[in-house]
Amino acid sequence: MTWSKWEGLPDQSRIWQHVRSTPVVRDDVTSRTADSRSALASTPNKLAATYEFAIHTHGSIGPSCAVATFADGKLTCWTASQATHDLRKQLAATLAISDADVRCIYVEGAGCYGRNGHEDAAADAALLSRAVGKPVRVQWMRADEHGWDPKGPPTLLDMRAAIDEVGAVAAWESELYVPDGTAGFVTLVGSELAGLDSLGKLSPGGVLNDLAVPYAFPNVTTTAHRLASTPLRPAWIRSPGRLQNTFANESFLDEIAAATDTDPLEIRLRHLTDARGKELLERLAKLSKWRERPKSDRGADTVTGRGLAYVKYELVRTYVGVVAEVEINRKTGQLAVKRFYVAHDCGQIINPDGLRNQIEGCIVQTVSRTLKEQVTFDRSMVTSLDWASYPILTFPEIPEIVIDLIDRPEEVPWGGGEPACAVVPSAIAGAVFEATGVRLRSVPFTPDKVLAELGKA
Repeated sequence: MTWSKWEGLPDQSRIWQHVRSTPVVRDDVTSRTADSRSALASTPNKLAATYEFAIHTHGSIGPSCAVATFADGKLTCWTASQATHDLRKQLAATLAISDADVRCIYVEGAGCYGRNGHEDAAADAALLSRAVGKPVRVQWMRADEHGWDPKGPPTLLDMRAAIDEVGAVAAWESELYVPDGTAGFVTLVGSELAGLDSLGKLSPGGVLNDLAVPYAFPNVTTTAHRLASTPLRPAWIRSPGRLQNTFANESFLDEIAAATDTDPLEIRLRHLTDARGKELLERLAKLSKWRERPKSDRGADTVTGRGLAYVKYELVRTYVGVVAEVEINRKTGQLAVKRFYVAHDCGQIINPDGLRNQIEGCIVQTVSRTLKEQVTFDRSMVTSLDWASYPILTFPEIPEIVIDLIDRPEEVPWGGGEPACAVVPSAIAGAVFEATGVRLRSVPFTPDKVLAELGKA
């Protein structure tokens, strides 16, 4: 068999130019307070920065698998699908039969915290079973999973702020470039390649969340430019949008703190009106001994630093504050995260041990995503097809995690499966700045990027 040549992907070295030039379907203003444009125009002291968050794969340790049998016009499928009822509708559409003639039976599979290749393997099995008239088991290989599962899309954010004569934030603006759509029917890859309908459309997830900020700035506008397309088939991945948006928001607030010679903790406390948020940050400061931390020696070959970040998840639920401790080798650019302090308030705590497990999972996975993970591709295909080309955090690299659980039995119980993810990249970036004086604005924070920024300093 000879495959036809296809080069429909953009040049990866120009991915951010590609994102910025992609046609915009519409603009969603996610928050607006007073008149940020006028405030920016009339305030002489301004800051601006751009933040980039790379394409990520789900990286499920076990590749996707499904079993299907098609007989007498009916399909039965055993699947680890995240959304079994939706998969049923998609398989019915692909096979042009009624929903009532499709039965999807959920079985445990490799976790993904989002939409990985499980549904696609199910579609492969269904189509093959119909073709051969027998039950079929489809087991994806590692290259299939890394190459064909839907990805967390590339995310670009432009930030602007005005600072008044006393060093306070007078105006705040952000612009997010992200694919249109929400969490929905992701196109099934086998169905699409066969020219069949699977009800699919652009579905990157709820990627606008946490673009708005939890701070009481007098003039704010946050805008999402919803793009008509994205290079690789997108789907939601753990803390979709909230992770990228919080990375930019918290990192930019740290830049404002540095520009105004303000401590990162104090600038947050100054602009917070939420009593629970303030209490959480004070408990975090005590847990981490933030105010007593030694001053970093930026001139040594190996330097250490601390960074702080905060989120009120989706502005309506779980509060998280973290302090990251990092170590950087200035000669190699190698960045290691040694410790995370976490203060966590999700209301009433039902299962403290389970909650700790979730928080630890959030930290470990997102440290991996922040330091190492990035989908690579050429003009034809994904090229990060194994664990060598798509490395993840190893056991010796896992940081110590110190947690303060704030139990509020009188409050509504919220979740802990994603919120702690959102603050990891900005806390690490802040720690790198304290240690070295350089800003990392592009995830992942690889040694090459660290060395490049150190070279500019």
